[in-house]
Amino acid sequence: MPQTKFIVITGGVLSGLGKGIASASIGKLLSSQYRVVPIKLDGYLNVDPGTMNPIEHGEVFVLDDGGEVDMDFGHYERFLGVTCKFEWNLTMGKVFDAIRQRERRGDYLGKTVQFIPHVVDHIKEHLLATARKEKADVMLVEVGGTVGDLESELYVEAVRQLKYAVGERNVFYVHLTYIPIPSGVNEQKSKPTQQSVALLRSRGIQPNLIIGRCKEMISPSVRRKIAMFCDVPEEAVVTGIDVDNVYKIPLHLAEQGVTEIIGKHFEIPLNPDIGAWEELLTAPAERTVHIAICGKYTKLGDSYASVIEALNHAGAHVRAKVKVHWIETTDIETGKKDADEVLKGIDGVIVPGGFGARGAEGKIAVIERCRTQGIPYLGICYGMQLAVIEYARHVKGLAGANSTEIDAQTPHPVIDLLPEQRGVTDKGATMRLGGHDVRIRKGTQAHGMFGDIARLRFRHRWEVDPGYVKRLEDETLVFSGTDGDGRIMQVLELKGHPFFMGTQAHPELTSRLEAPSPFFLGLMKAAVAREEK
Repeated sequence: MPQTKFIVITGGVLSGLGKGIASASIGKLLSSQYRVVPIKLDGYLNVDPGTMNPIEHGEVFVLDDGGEVDMDFGHYERFLGVTCKFEWNLTMGKVFDAIRQRERRGDYLGKTVQFIPHVVDHIKEHLLATARKEKADVMLVEVGGTVGDLESELYVEAVRQLKYAVGERNVFYVHLTYIPIPSGVNEQKSKPTQQSVALLRSRGIQPNLIIGRCKEMISPSVRRKIAMFCDVPEEAVVTGIDVDNVYKIPLHLAEQGVTEIIGKHFEIPLNPDIGAWEELLTAPAERTVHIAICGKYTKLGDSYASVIEALNHAGAHVRAKVKVHWIETTDIETGKKDADEVLKGIDGVIVPGGFGARGAEGKIAVIERCRTQGIPYLGICYGMQLAVIEYARHVKGLAGANSTEIDAQTPHPVIDLLPEQRGVTDKGATMRLGGHDVRIRKGTQAHGMFGDIARLRFRHRWEVDPGYVKRLEDETLVFSGTDGDGRIMQVLELKGHPFFMGTQAHPELTSRLEAPSPFFLGLMKAAVAREEK
């Protein structure tokens, strides 16, 4: 393709409509034929979301290159099959920092530095430079927030001007909006969409495609009304239908002719190859398995979005529907709930990543039940560390064993800071981050899953203290994966257990619908076996 095509996705009415999934779904329809590169434009002043509370912002997605980004990048990687880069995410924190540095260097030659043109030009230059560097056929550009948000105005102006830089036929604008059905009225309302598009058009952008989020298909009369008042062809108003599985969205968009609309605009052939994808989604589930996720951010499922996605990936491959049970471990810790009671009827348990002391003792109580009662268990990052603490206390007799993150005065610091983390004072992007090769020990369960080397992603400051490894390992507990030097313990397993594994990594970040994480697939297989008993 001689000229890169740009698909710009904006949102209106309210946040949280799913621009990231819409962007990824459109990209999926093109990715079998073209090189699709996604970019996310975030309005916040943080350089990245690494220090944000997951309850406020959702989970932090860690890239292979160590970048911490918005959870939408998880959708991009899972739908498009690409390995994203940190430079594919712009935040206003990054933009303003770059502008300040350029001004200090004298790049602006004494000019008054202004939002327009300098900041807007910087954003456009970044989009165009990324397209050239990555040799992209198609650039997906998702503008965070909603049109009208103050923090996104410069991004909206930049993507408006984009058509003058690359040609109007090489930019396709998609606007995601909301079509409510108020209770008591039971009628689809188009006015929020009309007003949102009017706001977008007042910024100089005419959408080529409108996706209306709705719990039912948009009626013909409402489609005609939106088309008339928003000045788009009727066929370019499509439904972003509520679905039970987000991976079905590309199929719904294709059925409504989205590929034909995009192909016609760009004058390129579009024949998406999504047969294998569709087959995984349409195969009927043969059973339901109950998986408990034990954490302290359970009030917001987005805190563990990638964990849930990885469970669904594995579930599709074992023909099982996953029923997630949220267990707030602070309730166990404070005695409000009993660990044995909350695990009744549970086929598998995950203790995901996290930080801090709150809820830790509740998680340890759950882990002990999993170990002693044969409940399939997967410990992710903090979940592996707590499994080590539980084993040290209750099997090895190391009374008071703990992590120095939880108890700096513990007599047995089986979990301690990584040496390179000592003396680090900055919080942002200072952890051990990104993709690393893990050396797998032969003759272990992990070796059967990965072979000699596993490429996994990490986000942690603490590790298993190397000085305790020999005291912890025995005929049951094995550290089956380490870093290249054999110093950092990265995978743990218990022999003789239906499935009990922990990893310092975050395998949920590299799981895909068509290639589920072996950790999650192993957990699901064991959970299915338990459910069938």
